[in-house]
Amino acid sequence: MVLQMARSTKRPGSLNNQFVRRIPADLLDRLKGRTFSFALPSGEIDKPDLPVRAKAGVHIAFSLQTSDKSLTTVRHAAALAQVEALFKAERAGPLDLSFKQIQALAGLARRRLIADNEDDPGRPSDWAMLRSIIADAAEYLDPDADGETRPLYEPRAAERALAAVFDIDAFLTSEGVTLARTSRDAFIQALTSALFKAASLLSVRATGDYSPDPNDARYPDWQRPEPPATRSFPAPSKPTVQTGKITLTALVEGWWTEAKATGRKPSTHESYRNTMQRLIKHLGHEDASRVTPEDVISFKDARLAEINPRNGKPISPKTVKGSDLAGLKVVFDWSVSNRKLGFNPASEVTLKLGKTKRTRGPGFTDEEALVILKHATAYQRGSERPATAAAKRWVPWLCAYTGGRVGELAQLRKQDIRQEAGRWILHITPDAGTVKTDEARDVPLHAHLIEQGFIDFVTKAKPGPLFLIPAKDGDVLGPLQGVKNRLAEFVREVFTDPRVAPNHGWRHRFKTVCRDMGIDAGVRDAIQGHAARSVAEEYGEVSIIAKSNAIDKLPRYLVE
Repeated sequence: MVLQMARSTKRPGSLNNQFVRRIPADLLDRLKGRTFSFALPSGEIDKPDLPVRAKAGVHIAFSLQTSDKSLTTVRHAAALAQVEALFKAERAGPLDLSFKQIQALAGLARRRLIADNEDDPGRPSDWAMLRSIIADAAEYLDPDADGETRPLYEPRAAERALAAVFDIDAFLTSEGVTLARTSRDAFIQALTSALFKAASLLSVRATGDYSPDPNDARYPDWQRPEPPATRSFPAPSKPTVQTGKITLTALVEGWWTEAKATGRKPSTHESYRNTMQRLIKHLGHEDASRVTPEDVISFKDARLAEINPRNGKPISPKTVKGSDLAGLKVVFDWSVSNRKLGFNPASEVTLKLGKTKRTRGPGFTDEEALVILKHATAYQRGSERPATAAAKRWVPWLCAYTGGRVGELAQLRKQDIRQEAGRWILHITPDAGTVKTDEARDVPLHAHLIEQGFIDFVTKAKPGPLFLIPAKDGDVLGPLQGVKNRLAEFVREVFTDPRVAPNHGWRHRFKTVCRDMGIDAGVRDAIQGHAARSVAEEYGEVSIIAKSNAIDKLPRYLVE
């Protein structure tokens, strides 16, 4: 029997030693032709590891980049450990990590970056440049980490952008982890945020500030998951999948059972479920095993040609890519990872979007804001429900004076408005329905709202939601979407510019007004529920007093 040992050899024409490890027979077909990243110890305490890449053939082989005997020994041992970890991870198969595990893994990457640079952090400008690169990568991700993607959502593009500063494959290989596509995309999202926080802290360290790291306790400790029993992989032509007919409906519900346990939002489930129902209607069947890439392409083309009955226009490419295709990829990827299907028919189907031309700002002008608010003030209820009429009267005003998301305000309940130290407060909370960040916040009410009678309206209202009627099963998300639609239609009666979102335009305008009034960026972000931009901004809290002072600076909208 010939032992398949890793060895150090001399490469012809080079003085440097070379690492060579034969790929085990059970992994050869799986690994041959793929390129892997590894990290070699520099041999000096103050220097980072050396990155190397190697394309696998029958062997994994690469230069150790030294002829020094002692350094060769150190680098060979490190390389062997990484290659063996790679083999172990490949035998275990791609892992689907929980949300907590993904955050922990990202936290580990953050801690390593800090540990490698904290003693000698260099100049703040160096870390500003790194943050800029990371911010470019974030452009391809989900900015609020809430599952609501946007047209540029491309985790693989983000991964390519990050490659300039962080080798994801080398990092995962060092931990002996191979991630399933869905988990890898989620890890890239978490990693981008974690690296940005690390760069921000190191920028602070570069000024001589070594005060405690406010984000250190944010990330749980990483514990490598126990792999399943070692197995030999079946031939690619005979994947091990669940037998029997599997429906598309069952797939999306199976995915949701797992996804909701990791913190995904019900609105994401609703979106993916609706997409799957459209696919079923397009196919004329729901046998998941019969779906082909050509079917998905055909569905994509059909959706692009479909007319939205609400506005008479074709479905936007942004919706098709960011909602339909994204949903199919996630659900089918979960299905492959859980051995329901042999492959993901949507994995390579994409839609390239052109850069949207912006011919005006995304917020309302002074004149447009006044027109909308005057329309709300003058509104008289017709045949609609009282709650819907109340939403048209009050939600635009709440948006104007709080900069809140329309959904957060339309789901407000009577118990979410309270008086504290003589000040009326709105409590925006996910307990009422859904909040993008999943974090509650308090927003003081502007005096003009109280003068108009908003508190009188709340006092007379019945307990529960102010602007919607929950479904019989208690669900508020469906009714909430209906109210949001009605509000958009209501605004469009007097404001028709398609370049500005009829509800979201208030959030942009609020930022503009705050800047004009000289309101601190951290305070306005806290009022609107936006994340802090840097580690420095995360120090301390934004109090009700600070928020009240800011709200009081906002000019009144005089519509009389």
